[in-house]
Amino acid sequence: MRILSGIQPSGALHLGNYFGMMQKMIDYQEQEELFCFIANYHAQTSLSDGKTLATGTLEAAASFLALGLDPEKSIFWVQSDLPEVQELAWLLSNFTPMGLLERCHSYKDKVAQGIKPNHGLFAYPVLMAADILLFQSEKVPVGKDQKQHLEVARDIAIKFNNEYGEVFTLPEPEIDNDVATVPGLDGRKMSKSYGNTIDLFQNDKALRKQVMRIVTDPTPVEEAKNPDNCNLFQIYSLFLDSEGREELRQRYLTPGLRYGDVKQELFEKMRDFFAPFRERREELLAKPDQLREILDFGAEKARRVAFKTMRKVRKKTGLSY
Repeated sequence: MRILSGIQPSGALHLGNYFGMMQKMIDYQEQEELFCFIANYHAQTSLSDGKTLATGTLEAAASFLALGLDPEKSIFWVQSDLPEVQELAWLLSNFTPMGLLERCHSYKDKVAQGIKPNHGLFAYPVLMAADILLFQSEKVPVGKDQKQHLEVARDIAIKFNNEYGEVFTLPEPEIDNDVATVPGLDGRKMSKSYGNTIDLFQNDKALRKQVMRIVTDPTPVEEAKNPDNCNLFQIYSLFLDSEGREELRQRYLTPGLRYGDVKQELFEKMRDFFAPFRERREELLAKPDQLREILDFGAEKARRVAFKTMRKVRKKTGLSY
């Protein structure tokens, strides 16, 4: 089974990135054919500073590798190192009805959040479709908010295949309902756009400050708490097994629990969990040339697959003559 996913280097990686996508990708490399990339083209829809994007790209790559992604077991590259994706995006745009893009919720949501509307933001689903179809991906793990974009990719692929024959594999979405939405500090989906994240690789002081900002209800200490509508409980549960979650639940249901004590425990749990990964990440960032070599190695492997798809696409569309 060929699996593909990507992550944007548009800011500090956070718990939502890790539990919603990164951890799953690292697990997949042991059992599936994993294609994983840093989506720096996509990041340009919200990030225009070139230096920040370049730095963020290396930091995202180092973070993935530090967390356990193995470039020997997977294909790991930077999106912009394969120009074939932009060529395919253009070809697919000619099979993309305007109405299909106009119905996409993500564009409307981002504009409502204050992001300036432009063609790149509007055509984002077409580039995402190119990412997926270029590598004949069979399964694409996505969050609930990205499911519609995968449906767009399938619609475009069907239109293209109807015109030229069976060129593209139709991808299937995979949504893990247990981690599809990681709550942020305020209870909404954890997102850089909302400014409600808990970042993975930061010093202890900054981490504790973020954890202590998790919003909780005003239930008095002497009363039992409801774990089912508490984002602190949901975030802490990400680090616990079933037995640990049940133990925490019982503490909530027993009068006397202090939210401040739970936040302190969560801070210590996160600090200890990510400490070895943070050390490995710092080692990788200290040797940027070696990091680039790893990414070049992955891009070369990805290019061999992309070449096969584009050779077929160019022949079918008449661009090869």
